[in-house]
Amino acid sequence: MTSKLDQLRDMTVVVADTGDVDAVRRLKPQDCTTNPSIVLKAVGSDYFADAVSDAVGQGGDVSEIAQRLTVAVGAELAGIVPGRVSTEVDARLSFDTEGSVAKAKSIIDAYAARGVEKDRILIKLASTWEGIRAAERLQKDGIDCNLTLLFSMAQAKACADAGAFLISPFVGRITDWYKAAEGVEGYAPANDPGVKSVRAIYDHYKSNGIDTVVMGASFRNAGQIEALAGCDRLTISPDLLDELDADQGDLSRALTAGSASGTAEAIDEPTFRWEMNEDAMATEKLAEGIRKFHADYVKLEKLISDRLA
Repeated sequence: MTSKLDQLRDMTVVVADTGDVDAVRRLKPQDCTTNPSIVLKAVGSDYFADAVSDAVGQGGDVSEIAQRLTVAVGAELAGIVPGRVSTEVDARLSFDTEGSVAKAKSIIDAYAARGVEKDRILIKLASTWEGIRAAERLQKDGIDCNLTLLFSMAQAKACADAGAFLISPFVGRITDWYKAAEGVEGYAPANDPGVKSVRAIYDHYKSNGIDTVVMGASFRNAGQIEALAGCDRLTISPDLLDELDADQGDLSRALTAGSASGTAEAIDEPTFRWEMNEDAMATEKLAEGIRKFHADYVKLEKLISDRLA
């Protein structure tokens, strides 16, 4: 009997949600995703001590050094995985389309200087209206994007309209919100609000021939992952990857493109903003996610400032 992780690999592209180089080498995912929280943890490890010293030693302002470190982590991961590495644009640019485009191109240039071509990188942008518009422009320039902090069908539709390469619906954070709102301890996987959200988006995309990749993210337990087996991609923490690897039980496909149904309609800005306004969970979790990523980016900048001092 093969492990559930191996069975999952047969139906879904497995992505590691970590900057832990040792874990990536051991678990052998296809891709890696990073964010400011992951980069902060990575550069605080002994493994990247030389990279920190090198990045600081090259000089420049704090923002330049922070990007240098972010790309150093991503380039190291790109040297291990055969697929893509996602790298996030500064959360402070989440409502700045022009700034997001410029920063994304700067990140791509920084990777190229390290010998990592753009077809190995996904630029991560928050799924705000402005972030989605930035992705639309970047995609036209041949830079593939990962639209993150996605919590609603409105965001998913807008990302598809923009031609985004990939979206990352946040399963666990959706579940967290509903657990608090409904005062419950948890949900059976089939009734989990985060799982149901990804299933609905997957169904919408597949039934309408939308090429944008659906990558479930932010999992709280293995049951959520199993309930989405068959999704295009799933980005999973090392702890949950280990749990799946140790489980020798049967894993059945939960999502199939053939079962999808529905029709697509383009979503304009007023409709997008209204639907987000009417979805308290999506509005609150999007804003919270941007704040949390920004907070960790500030911590990274402080780490750099302390070294410069």
